[in-house]
Amino acid sequence: MWSGGLKWLFLILGTMIGAGYASGRELWQFFGHESVLAIMLFTIMFSICCYVIMKISYETKSTHYLPILERLVGKKLTGIYDLLIILYLFTTTIVMFAGGGATMEVVHLPYWLGIGILAILVVILFFWDINGMLSMNVIILPLLILLLLAVLSLFILSSPTALLFEWTKQSNWPSAFTFTALNILPLVAVLSAVGHQIKRKGEIWIASLGSGLILGGVSFLYNQSLIQVAHDLLVYEIPLFAILKNYPYYMILIMSVLLWSAIYTTAVSGVFGLTSRFRDLLGLPLWMVAVIIVTFMLPFTTFGFSALVGFLYPLYGVLNLYILASILIFPVLKRYDLLS
Repeated sequence: MWSGGLKWLFLILGTMIGAGYASGRELWQFFGHESVLAIMLFTIMFSICCYVIMKISYETKSTHYLPILERLVGKKLTGIYDLLIILYLFTTTIVMFAGGGATMEVVHLPYWLGIGILAILVVILFFWDINGMLSMNVIILPLLILLLLAVLSLFILSSPTALLFEWTKQSNWPSAFTFTALNILPLVAVLSAVGHQIKRKGEIWIASLGSGLILGGVSFLYNQSLIQVAHDLLVYEIPLFAILKNYPYYMILIMSVLLWSAIYTTAVSGVFGLTSRFRDLLGLPLWMVAVIIVTFMLPFTTFGFSALVGFLYPLYGVLNLYILASILIFPVLKRYDLLS
């Protein structure tokens, strides 16, 4: 049970911790000052959403997200949200490729080279179908999270005031809803594709609670660190490097590898969500579907990383509020026993 639960936990984290999140750009876009309560609300709602999606997927033994959408939003709206998920996965995976190019620029490699390498590695992984992605997450994600926590902890130790906040000044709490909503569609797409592989209900508890607590804790430390360097963020394409500006150069290299790994895991998750949707329709092997999808994405990476995050993420956060509400109230409206 634990091995299965951890496998799905890392799948969730790999879907969440991508270019936008690991770089700090996505967190700063939604949180910032007076956001401790917002992060707590996000942690709770995120865990609930993961549990509901996984439990429905487990019961329906789903292989893609359409059956799950029908349960959540009804048949009439399924077509609309199907299109929205396709558009979301397509555009946000483009953001991952753009982030890969921006990360390579930090170590003085061309933007296009970072994008090209990332695209090739994403496609190669799909030669092993879903097992390749799951194995990759189990290897990369624990190291990625530990390194990120280590850097944030060292920064906070050097700035003791970073953990100080006032409960009476938490005006940014509504951002918890748009931030959670932003990340709902990829979760629906990816977790729905593995419903047929979940063996026990205990795996769902481990994955949903564990991922929520890890993301909530990392988000709190990250956000409090970014507040300390807020005055520098306008000149940094990737906010993480504002935190690292006084660190030795080798730390920047290590974190560039970490950030690139985070981008890779989420790019893989985005492409997986799309390939699982179109695989039966096209009747091609998974890796060939991945080649077609990635080829269509590459021309759009010329728009730039921060511009894409700044425009697309808030827009999707608002559009996804309905499906977030549907998931949160699903157990009540359907008289659905979450504990059964």
